[in-house]
Amino acid sequence: QVPLMESGGGSVQSGESLRLSCKVSFDINNSRCLAWFRQAPGREREAVATLYPGGPSTYYDDGVKGRFTISQDNAKKTVDLQMNSLKPEDTAMYYCAAATTRVCLWRVAHTYDHWGQGTQVTVSS
Repeated sequence: QVPLMESGGGSVQSGESLRLSCKVSFDINNSRCLAWFRQAPGREREAVATLYPGGPSTYYDDGVKGRFTISQDNAKKTVDLQMNSLKPEDTAMYYCAAATTRVCLWRVAHTYDHWGQGTQVTVSS
């Protein structure tokens, strides 16, 4: 069973919204943290938003704060990313990640021991 599987990517115009969903095969609340990362061509993978299930607490990159919201749905076993007011610079492959064993340093990619395959988000001006 694939631990994490993303869905919801697509192509939109600037200012529009998308909702990404990450299906989690294990108990979300057993994770130290869950996150959405993104990677644009020629750029390093960067953390967008992180959720600590025990809190719950959330953290956001400054570039998406106020536009993106990360949330968990325990019944559906998903971690979702609501993205509003999308900009062309949000164009990237978006990945869901979960840290289940290591201390969670939310911006640090090697904190996370499970990754999804990614879903493409393209925003045109």
